[in-house]
Amino acid sequence: MIKIGILGGGQLGYMFLQNALQYPCEISILDPAADAPCALHAHHFVQGDFKDYETVVAFGKDLDAIGIEIEHVNVEALRYLKSIGKRVVPDPEALAIIQDKGIQKEFYVNNNIPTAPYFGLDNWEDLKSKQDINYPIFQKSRKDGYDGKGVQFLKSEADLDKMLQAPSIFETPADLDREIAVVTVADHLGNIVTYPTVEFVINEEYNLLDYLLMPSTLPKEITDRAEQIARDVVKALKSPGVFAVELFLNKDQSIWVNETASRVHNSGHSTIEAAYSSQFDQMLRTLMQLPLGSTKLFTTSAMVNLIGAEGQTGQAEIENIEELLTIPGTFLHWYAKTITKPGRKMGHVTLVNDDLEQLKQNIKQVNATVKVVAKK
Repeated sequence: MIKIGILGGGQLGYMFLQNALQYPCEISILDPAADAPCALHAHHFVQGDFKDYETVVAFGKDLDAIGIEIEHVNVEALRYLKSIGKRVVPDPEALAIIQDKGIQKEFYVNNNIPTAPYFGLDNWEDLKSKQDINYPIFQKSRKDGYDGKGVQFLKSEADLDKMLQAPSIFETPADLDREIAVVTVADHLGNIVTYPTVEFVINEEYNLLDYLLMPSTLPKEITDRAEQIARDVVKALKSPGVFAVELFLNKDQSIWVNETASRVHNSGHSTIEAAYSSQFDQMLRTLMQLPLGSTKLFTTSAMVNLIGAEGQTGQAEIENIEELLTIPGTFLHWYAKTITKPGRKMGHVTLVNDDLEQLKQNIKQVNATVKVVAKK
């Protein structure tokens, strides 16, 4: 029986486990939190820091394959584990590119992948003396950003006191029509498949995904281009694994790559109910070196995030779950997090319906009625 280890025990690991436990494999999870969502469900749970070299090496040395559900892990430890014959997915060299937004942007430029114009500064204070800046501009910290964290929008010089105090890239904003993504999967033989393009609707308050539609409503010419760009990105990374390529569709219909996640991703959650093989099933297949699954969809789907309500911190519960479950084609995913906080991802709802207008009405009903709050 193959022994698989996953660095990270959050909601992505939790959904991975729900699929993986159907296969003949033994799953170990490493996470710093004793109450991580995966803690009670993995075959083996190890509490420890996945950023620490010695901890990751000790965790992986007796396993056959090691994967991730978060990018912020110790790459040097994964390089060592690969050197002693362990299967590491994604490849540590691909992960090293993704971990640093400066290196990631260089990768796009060097591989002729369309992306927003940018420049990098190791000392963010140097922006104050730079003369040739066209505002507005986005500052993105090179490391440790996720879910809108590590990003600052600078409208003018008056916003310079809001700068993130970290080595950063500074990026020209897209002339945005909409944000889209393509979940792309590569196996150890170099085969690459893509799911249909997803379109995002963003929660402006938290800069998080509010809901997505899969497939998108965009013309085929645009989705074909988006999916080819995503394949180009993953081909250039030269690594097996699941990759979510996030893209900007500009108003002139050009497409820029925003960034790439080298793991399963929010944009692929509805594949659990809507696709022949979910992104989590594909993750397991790449770790076990099994044939890739079909990315064909059964139906149109939407995914709505369940986010901790404003002003609510404490033991989590869902309000109006009964009303939620009266909507046909509704699937609740609760992430088993004990504590809710404002803006924290606590779960998601997938809705399936081939009638797009009805699907949108169902999304509105979910957003209007369901809340994650602290128990009183």
